[in-house]
Amino acid sequence: MTPRLVLLALAFLPLLAQAQSAPAPAAQQIAAALLPLPPEFRADARVLGYQAGRHELVPLRAGKGPFTCLATDPAADGFHVACYHQSLEPFMARGRALRASGVKGDQVDTVRFAEVRAGKLAMPSHPASLYQLFGPPGAYDAASGTAKKAQSLYIVYLPGATAATTGLSVKPAEGTPWLMFPGTPKAHIMFEPKM
Repeated sequence: MTPRLVLLALAFLPLLAQAQSAPAPAAQQIAAALLPLPPEFRADARVLGYQAGRHELVPLRAGKGPFTCLATDPAADGFHVACYHQSLEPFMARGRALRASGVKGDQVDTVRFAEVRAGKLAMPSHPASLYQLFGPPGAYDAASGTAKKAQSLYIVYLPGATAATTGLSVKPAEGTPWLMFPGTPKAHIMFEPKM
């Protein structure tokens, strides 16, 4: 490749990166986002996704049911969709707001946990579900409306739960339930089906 072609290719790389991370059409984002949710909850779920030119979640579909579903982030390295119970909305929305303000990694939970303990951030007083699918880029096939290359992950939040209060192990175990983040506001039962 000539030096001129190299310079031309380098000039177009940012445009190519933007084109590759453009969000899918809203109908496709909605269809993919609903996949992890049990069928009986899909019709009434609220869906948040992405619009061209904005890298933040925006409403794609209103819902009157108990779940909010999130479309896959077009800027992410892989496919990931999630649906959570409405009682988790304050916790999830606060996490999104913190990340948008520049808070990163474990610090997001440090802030949220302190706010829960101070009574500033509500967590459900009952079990609350979160359903997820994750996989490699291109895991979702829009033509068939399936994500056959994606792995399921099911979570039930039980804020403050411990091994002693639930009888669950805190050791990760594929194919069997276990308790993650025991004793914290984010304590939850993990169900990772065997692949």
